[in-house]
Amino acid sequence: MNIVVCAKQVVDVGEIKVNPSTNKPVLEGIPKKISDIDKNAVEEAIRIKEKLGGKITVMTVGPPDAKDKMKELLAMGADEAVLIPRPQGADYHIVSKLLSKGIKKLGDVDLVLCGEASIDMFSGQVGPRIAGFLDWPQLTYSFKVEAEAGKVKACRNMGDRMVVTEASCPAVLTVTKEINEPRLPSLMQILGSARKPIHDWTVSELGMDGETARVLERDLRGVKMERKNIVFKDDLDEAVAQLAERLAKEGLLG
Repeated sequence: MNIVVCAKQVVDVGEIKVNPSTNKPVLEGIPKKISDIDKNAVEEAIRIKEKLGGKITVMTVGPPDAKDKMKELLAMGADEAVLIPRPQGADYHIVSKLLSKGIKKLGDVDLVLCGEASIDMFSGQVGPRIAGFLDWPQLTYSFKVEAEAGKVKACRNMGDRMVVTEASCPAVLTVTKEINEPRLPSLMQILGSARKPIHDWTVSELGMDGETARVLERDLRGVKMERKNIVFKDDLDEAVAQLAERLAKEGLLG
């Protein structure tokens, strides 16, 4: 199977701090990495390739420095990568459309794999939007995948139930973090990744000049966590009664 994995370079959310005076996240100087669940998607693509053969192309919309992180995915086992520059102010509509145009440009693609969501914004929109632009079936929230020539079956976590869905190829899958454990490349694989190609495709090549965003980001702020620090020091029964009364007044009890 010829597989495309859509991956995103993100800031390491574990390193983000909020400026207390502005209540805005401090993003300058934060280390970047490939979104964790996208690595699960790459791992699953590699397992499918090991079973059925084929080729894996990693595709991302991002800044030039994303190439360094894409090399990690090439070291894991992807065969080539495509970098598409992210236009200023691009939203999920533009990013998903650029990726779908890139997939069409590659041609002869059987499967597209994405993480269920990126760890920075966690919208879960990109995979389904790509499926919509391509008019392909989509199997979202997949935690187990079985691929065969011409079809794919996925066990999907739909919240209150597990659903098994089968689709003919080409298809789009989004995977959850539970699907696998991404492998760590060996030193030889890391060195070998330098010989694998990373293609630069422009927005113009994909016919996306002048595309306008549907959603504009107005502001980005941290969430304030303020505690009232009320302590009940009476005997246990009295303290429990006071706590229940206070919670009821705050509207926290049904």
